[in-house]
Amino acid sequence: MNKVILMGRLTKDPEVRYTTNTNTLVASFSLAVNRRFAKPGEERQADFINVVAWNKTGEFCSKWFKKGQQVGIIGRIQTRNWEDENKVKHYVTEVIAEEAYFADTKRDGVAGGENFENTFGNTVSEASEFSVQSDDELPF
Repeated sequence: MNKVILMGRLTKDPEVRYTTNTNTLVASFSLAVNRRFAKPGEERQADFINVVAWNKTGEFCSKWFKKGQQVGIIGRIQTRNWEDENKVKHYVTEVIAEEAYFADTKRDGVAGGENFENTFGNTVSEASEFSVQSDDELPF
């Protein structure tokens, strides 16, 4: 089984591109995900995880996700490798987003009561079931 659930903050706005052959939308972004524990006397560490979202999920992410925003991603891990023109081999591990959600309690610049649709056409409001009041309330 290959299933990943992440909650973190976007390090920058999603970057959108289209594939050359099929003109398919691909959104790429990175999430800063805090580690569960910190060593005594040290600041909590974060992992920076690359995420790729395709088609409607990518469209949703590119339209509504912004730098600094806390989001939830459900997907799978994928690895790939390639050799560049200098014969140097590159390896990449990334999360392929299958579901994307708002995880902030409020979205900046959004009028109260305004709703959005997630990738499945369900309404996601500012007070969605994935909203968290503070990091202290997270179950992980």
